[in-house]
Amino acid sequence: MAFYYSWLSNLLNSESKMNKNKQTKLVIASGKGGVGKSMLTSSLAILFNQHKKIIAVDCDVDAPNLAIWLNEAKDWQKIQKISTAEKAIVNYKKCIGCGSCAKNCQFKSIKMAKNKPQINVFTCEGCGLCEIICPTKAISLHKVKNGEIKTKKTKYNFPLITGQLYPGETGSGKVIDQVIQKAKNYKYDLMLIDSSPGTGCPVIASLKEADKVLLITEPTPSGFSDLKKILQVVNHFAIPYFIIINKWDINKNLSLQIKKWAGKNLLGQISYNPEIFDAISQFKPLMETDLKTKNEIISIYKKLIKLL
Repeated sequence: MAFYYSWLSNLLNSESKMNKNKQTKLVIASGKGGVGKSMLTSSLAILFNQHKKIIAVDCDVDAPNLAIWLNEAKDWQKIQKISTAEKAIVNYKKCIGCGSCAKNCQFKSIKMAKNKPQINVFTCEGCGLCEIICPTKAISLHKVKNGEIKTKKTKYNFPLITGQLYPGETGSGKVIDQVIQKAKNYKYDLMLIDSSPGTGCPVIASLKEADKVLLITEPTPSGFSDLKKILQVVNHFAIPYFIIINKWDINKNLSLQIKKWAGKNLLGQISYNPEIFDAISQFKPLMETDLKTKNEIISIYKKLIKLL
């Protein structure tokens, strides 16, 4: 893992040096899910679109919902199936039933039945060990269509790109890589990237492209704890970051602790409003409402303009 972090860090530094067009990639991330990433990303996309050439990218490929917050979930202009993963396939004409593949599979994806290996395609990670150790070369890896990339121009006139990992498939980090590469083909001043929650491979795949990171959290013990975890990853890559506290008023004491802890990196707070759920249930973007939350995000947006 240390080697992987080092490799990504070097890649990040080299890409930063090559960025001569002053294009900015802002990743909206969170350690915990359900704290408001897509709500914030969709709102900022609409606001920044007023004076910048932007592109919105949904890199939460396991559960993409940025299009829902923008009311753009239908009428995709292009859907491209992609392959970023491989699965093992057995040639039974060559197989001698030795069982070496089943004994050595670290994911327990191969079981022997009637002296023949049976591969569970849902748990196979495509690591290639079985292909290497098979004495008769009866097992080989084959690419599978494990995801798709959808693109469209929104009613706001900016491009929206979203990735989707197919159910039961693996390789979300690689899907995100392809999604971002696709987004780079567009002309933009600001790329807004809606990241996956957590600190795993999908998040790292988004962060390695970041010029700045906007971290959003909530005043709950798990929200604060997970914020600290993702901040370790952000700090590893030395990416400038800002912090937003969503639903700050559900626990004012903890919000105050987070505010003091964040210090100068705190960019703003958003209050809890159950009417947001009514709006999204009607596919109404937050910026098209008269809710108090709208003005709070506009205030955050005005601060971001100066910082970006």
